[in-house]
Parts: sequence; structure tokens; C-alpha cells
Amino acid sequence: MKIIEVQDQIEGGKVAFDLFKEKLQEGAQTIGLATGSSPLEFYKQIRESDLDLSNLISVNLDEYVGLTGDDPQSYRYFMEKNLFDAKPFKESYLPIGVEETAEQEVARYNQILEEHPVDLQILGVGRNGHIGFNEPGTSFDSQTHLVQLDASTIEANSRFFDKIEDVPTKAISMGIANILAAKSIVLFAYGESKAQAIKGTVEGEKTEEVPASALQGHPDVTIIADKEALSLLSR
Repeated sequence: MKIIEVQDQIEGGKVAFDLFKEKLQEGAQTIGLATGSSPLEFYKQIRESDLDLSNLISVNLDEYVGLTGDDPQSYRYFMEKNLFDAKPFKESYLPIGVEETAEQEVARYNQILEEHPVDLQILGVGRNGHIGFNEPGTSFDSQTHLVQLDASTIEANSRFFDKIEDVPTKAISMGIANILAAKSIVLFAYGESKAQAIKGTVEGEKTEEVPASALQGHPDVTIIADKEALSLLSR
């Protein structure tokens, strides 16, 4: 793992943007995208650039079950407002979070990932070490699956909703094996609340209780983090 310490999310977004341009120059075609606050500055850098993404494919990590794509809290809506409206891709794939067809959607999305191997995967990390919506205990061999969200994840995501009861309790997520299949991975982590997760990711035992620790076995992982998120590392 390569660790790049940055001052804040603004610097982190610029560093990630430079890495992104390098990967495009090397021929990257399919980009795995994440939602949440961590990649926002990275997406801003792309929006404000002169890059043309119209020949690229994007695949997103996950989507809530029970929200339509035009819901302001859905991840499709997030991606459209923060990236796609300004910089459209040739094709952009996200799971479709209709509860009645969730199992069929899992199979469909696994097929999409087989057809479009990811060259560069963007990740955040949860306080409990989750990547995507792969909560502690998820098998490292997991493919796209239907997830029952942990109470801690629901609580963390409640800041985006009017009340905690509005937060979906299920999601469709790429599995850990899907994530590890990416050629290169960039993970963002900011703030003291992510310090324990980063310690487990980098220096802890490789265990399914810390899903991000699966990244220890990947040949090309870059962690972009601030001083607070790196504060518990011994080196």
C-alpha cells in the first residue's frame, strides 16, 4: 500500500485527480466510482477540468434499496449532480435499488462487472471499516449482493436525511471480490473518526471483521488521507 498524507480534502482531491489522469494516459477505460463526502473534491477537480470522459465507462459501488434514481438521497442522483451532468461518460452503471427485483439486479450487476473490468476503483472507508456497503463479517470472496446495513452505518448516513427513520436499511453493493478485481484502487479517508478503520486497514490483521483489510492483498492500493485519519498508525 502507498500512503499519501494530505492537508485536507482539497489537496486530497487534487492528488487523486493527478493519479486519475495518469491512469487515463496508461489506457484506463472503466472507472469504479464511490459516493459520500470523501470523493467530492476529486469529482470537483474532474468537473472543472478539460478532460473528456465520453469514451469511458463508469460503474458505481452501490445503491440504496427503496430509493428511485430521482430521489435526492439516491446514489444515482448524487452522481448526476456531482459528476455526470457536467462530465458524462459513454456509459454509467449503478445498481437499481428496486426492492421487488433486488435479487435479479444483483445478478445483472455482476454480469455488468464481468463485461467491464475495472481499471481504477475509487473508495471511501466507513468508521467500521466497510468498503462499499460490505459490512464487517462480509466474505472476502463476495460478489455483488444485497446488504442489510449495520446500525452504525445507518446512523452515520442519517446526517443526509431529515430523520434516521428515513435512512434505507438495505443496499445493493459490489462485493469485496469485485472491488479487489480492480487493477488499481484509491481510497480516501479524512478525519479522526476514520483513524481506527485506517489502522485496521493498513496494520491490523487481515480479517473479515475489518472489510477494508482485504486491501492488504491487493498489488496497487493508494490511500489518500489527512493527518487525523493516519493518527493511529505506528509508522
